[in-house]
Amino acid sequence: MIEKKLICMAVTLCTISTLGCQSGADTSAVGTGSKTAMRDITTMQLVQDMGLGINLGNTMESCGDWIAQWGDGTPTAYETAWGSPVVTQAMIDGYAEAGFDTLRVPVAWSNLMADDGTYTISDAYMARVKEIVDWALDADLYVILNLHWDGGWMEELPTNHDACLEKYRTIWVQIADAFQTYGDHLIFESQNEELGWSSVWDSWAGDTGKAESYGYVNEVNQTFVDVVRASGGNNSERHLLISGYNTDIEKTCDPLFEMPNDPAGRMAVSVHYYTPATFAIITEDASWGKAMSTWGTVSDYAELNRLMDQLKTTFVDQGTPVIIGEYGCPKENKEEESVRRYLSSVCEAALSRGAICPVLWDVTDSHYDRTSFQMVDSVLHESFLALKEQYRAVETASGDVNADGIFSLADLVMTQKFLLCAGNMTDWKAGDVCENGLLNILDLTWMRRLLLYGAI
Repeated sequence: MIEKKLICMAVTLCTISTLGCQSGADTSAVGTGSKTAMRDITTMQLVQDMGLGINLGNTMESCGDWIAQWGDGTPTAYETAWGSPVVTQAMIDGYAEAGFDTLRVPVAWSNLMADDGTYTISDAYMARVKEIVDWALDADLYVILNLHWDGGWMEELPTNHDACLEKYRTIWVQIADAFQTYGDHLIFESQNEELGWSSVWDSWAGDTGKAESYGYVNEVNQTFVDVVRASGGNNSERHLLISGYNTDIEKTCDPLFEMPNDPAGRMAVSVHYYTPATFAIITEDASWGKAMSTWGTVSDYAELNRLMDQLKTTFVDQGTPVIIGEYGCPKENKEEESVRRYLSSVCEAALSRGAICPVLWDVTDSHYDRTSFQMVDSVLHESFLALKEQYRAVETASGDVNADGIFSLADLVMTQKFLLCAGNMTDWKAGDVCENGLLNILDLTWMRRLLLYGAI
């Protein structure tokens, strides 16, 4: 190490200028921010710190005309309509005590919204969502707040484009304004699974309409980023979660899917994992497939690893972290051990690939008991905690500028592009292999030698 430093110092004296778009940013430790703090960290670092996630499912996104008809018109009527008890602070604290680090809060914002064309969200509904978010942040949880499916109005975008986009834009203007002072433990997610239109493109029937449908997806996501960045407070730097094409992994990895232009450069991509659908979705045979009661064959694992590798190659290795906003499977007509095997395997496949955060889909008392505030299956719970410990965020490896947990050729390429001002860098400090507080061509040279010969 001493020899390495001396060589770097000597060469530095002969260097006329430092190359590249050098940064001197202070990347403060993650996990220590207050409710309003915005830390100088990358989205890659943030996602790596988000650990284990779980959904507050079938709660604030519960919707239906019958609720308006038979309910009392309060947020509680919607919150409890699909079986959840009223959310309490103790319930939220229980997620953190169970070892979860991230809570995704799906919301159907149009539940209590003015029907006069202004799309004004009820003050009471907004206040209730904020209360839940506040409890989660007080418990030191990350929070993902989204616009969830709420009656399917987004399906009309291809035929009623301007009106749908205006409703979408107006909803996000209000959310962004309401939460503008919140710190970076709060992440906005552009949509749920609705970005992708089968009425425009049938993926089973060729490419007709494909580019058009992807165009709508990219337009909505860009609108989301533009709205949030133009709002006040911390939203100019807030980390944003961009919904993939129907949150389907293969469709989102398609070149037609584009991440939005973001002046802050703080984005992750969102996908869901319910593969194979015959195990992870249906509990009885359907016209399109025979229900599986078990999971865990060689081919099952191969499919899981193929899709996770595709995510890593397409996004993580290119500097864009991934959040699997939902993964899960039903328990009915499924072998108990297969359910455990499936859930823990998906979780591990995500965590082991670096900046991919898995967020378990959970509804009332499926995995987390909302009255006793603990996990239902202690065996599964122990498996999750063991995986969290095994893959917990560690100090960045020297040279790991894309912050995926390893030093590889991808880091060398990212550094070279950065020094040529032809690309961004996730963690410049990791590239300072000469350990002199600078990032320049000297570090690039030593990174090449590290890859060729190992330790210097």
